[in-house]
Amino acid sequence: MNANLDWTAAAQPRPTSLATRILLRAFAGVAYGRLEVTTPEGGRRLLSGVHAGPDGSLVLRRPWRLLGRLVRRGEIGFAEGFMAGDWWSPDPAALLEVLALNERQLAEALPMVALHPLLGRIRHRLRPNTRRGSRRNIAAHYDLGNDFFRLWLDDTLSYSGAVFDHPDEPLAVAQARKYQRLLDLLETRPGQHLLEIGCGWGGFALHAARHGLRVTGITLSREQMALARSRVAAAGLQEQVSIQLLDYRDLRGRFDHIVSVEMFEAVGEPYWPTYFAALRRHLKPGGRAAVQTITIDEDAFSHYRRSADFIQLYIFPGGLLPTVTRFRRQAEAAGLQLRDRAMFGADYARTLRHWHGAVRARTAAIRALGYDQRFLRMWRYYLAYCEAGFRAGRVDLMQALLEAPA
Repeated sequence: MNANLDWTAAAQPRPTSLATRILLRAFAGVAYGRLEVTTPEGGRRLLSGVHAGPDGSLVLRRPWRLLGRLVRRGEIGFAEGFMAGDWWSPDPAALLEVLALNERQLAEALPMVALHPLLGRIRHRLRPNTRRGSRRNIAAHYDLGNDFFRLWLDDTLSYSGAVFDHPDEPLAVAQARKYQRLLDLLETRPGQHLLEIGCGWGGFALHAARHGLRVTGITLSREQMALARSRVAAAGLQEQVSIQLLDYRDLRGRFDHIVSVEMFEAVGEPYWPTYFAALRRHLKPGGRAAVQTITIDEDAFSHYRRSADFIQLYIFPGGLLPTVTRFRRQAEAAGLQLRDRAMFGADYARTLRHWHGAVRARTAAIRALGYDQRFLRMWRYYLAYCEAGFRAGRVDLMQALLEAPA
């Protein structure tokens, strides 16, 4: 056993629940960081690993239900336990970072966590990103309602990782820096025509248009299209920006440059060659594409690919994160050269911390829109899960510059 077990509430009786004891024994295997576990009986156990790491806090509320979910659903069951209120944490991102860093130790102590990837994978594969499937999958997330997203995104309405100059920088400023960095990568000139694949609510398109570019933005979300068009009209930029409801596979024409910000994650592995072929086909000779995408660690990819994680099952159906190597190979197979790449995982963790704080602050307003407590817990888990992944190094954020032959 790697952890030091300190009973920090000596006045409280030791827990008598068998489920609590099983969970405590499992969590006692942490090797990195510290984990404080509060039991339903009022006890508090501090589990200290032998290696430095973050501090996490887990409050057990219904240990039997949580244990049952772990047996039946593995790590997905742990997420569902949070959504159901079986456990709680004052900082779920910190807790999930501790668990991620101790994934191997916990898998040995709780082998049932790794036993149930098949059903989730089948469910995931039943939602492929065909043309019809892509519209359905995108609508499942982005058509939740513009009012919902506006409550917790910054004024740019950018739903992707920002690039910070310093930790205390306002999120909207860091988002604008992200936009400008993409334009700088492309070496754009006023008057050029830029295609944005996955234009969201139009934040980047507006930024590019204000720098003299013509922009065609495409999305599969009707909600995004409506708000993006409204924002373009309000800015008086209708002559420079066109927002269309269109699948990237149905595009026509060629463009000086292409930008795609965190859309590639939703493409799905069977369609990776199709995506890169589209970039190549729609770039003018010598044109450039700036792609921002989340990547997954090479060592984790095989297991990730065989299973279906919380994000795929509950948040973004149909998608799959690439590794840096697989991204480059797919691009090169389509005739595109990787000219530059930079990683911004720590910036994305900070972005997610901003979003999570805004969701907590606007809980009453979100509930007033009709979203229930389970949805709020699911959304908080999603934001915390992503932040933990970036902080633990399991995932990263890449800005890649691709170039077509001249």
